Amino acid sequence: MDFIVSAILQGLCFSSMAIGVYLSMRIFNIPDITTDGSYTLGAAVTATLLTLNWNPFLLFPVVVLVGSLAGAMTGLIHTKLKVHPILAGILVMISLYSINLKIMGRSNIPLMNNEALLDISVFDSILMNEAFWIILVIVLIIVKFSFLLKTDFGLTMRATGNNEKMIQAIGVRTDNIKIAGLALANALTATSGYLMTQYQRFADINMGVGIVIVGLGSVMIAEVFIVIFKVKRISIKLSMVVFGTVIFQMALATTLMMGIDPVYLKLFTALFVLLIVSLPRLGLIPIKS
Repeated sequence: MDFIVSAILQGLCFSSMAIGVYLSMRIFNIPDITTDGSYTLGAAVTATLLTLNWNPFLLFPVVVLVGSLAGAMTGLIHTKLKVHPILAGILVMISLYSINLKIMGRSNIPLMNNEALLDISVFDSILMNEAFWIILVIVLIIVKFSFLLKTDFGLTMRATGNNEKMIQAIGVRTDNIKIAGLALANALTATSGYLMTQYQRFADINMGVGIVIVGLGSVMIAEVFIVIFKVKRISIKLSMVVFGTVIFQMALATTLMMGIDPVYLKLFTALFVLLIVSLPRLGLIPIKS
């Protein structure tokens, strides 16, 4: 039972990153590989500042800021230097490895004796406290971005992804919109690192490796439900992404419960995402193209 609860909470921690992937890949149609680096960046900043006894509430805007800067850098390289978005993301991701290592000062930072957000007592149960703070952050993200994507700026973001040439024809500078959108997406990814570091009580320089695959798989699962239930409201779509992330983590947890060697977990993750991506193309499940 504890294993299942842990998988659900980890899924919720990852859901902020999955919403960021949804924003970049589905709203903007930009495959953003920066995710691997900005997730670790959020974790590195969180762990480092917690060891310096920073208040976790004051720490949060710093994490959002550094994540935004990472995404904005990818956007600048892509839009201003005309570099393909995948290559731009890879360049920033590689750069962030060195930056993250410099921030941390070592490859791993344990947080066993440092007070974190999830330690702030609201209930008598430790598990209830952890669940409360994680869910609160995710709910606030869904509410905020549901409102943002309905504003003029949000509609412009969505129009840029749907038909960039049309939106350019009416005088919108889409380069700036892309930069802002990638900044927001990576701020969400860094937030995921912020939550996961405090949940698992350590930060590691390699914790972001392959994390974009988790986000992509979660988004694909979410879109199956979005199509099946014909979801139109953006708030429900974002909630489906959160639900997809939890399902994804539950699937991985189930494989470990079946006795599969943890060494093969990344391999199983890749195969699971491949299965999710392949089924719609084989006509076995509905999905948005």
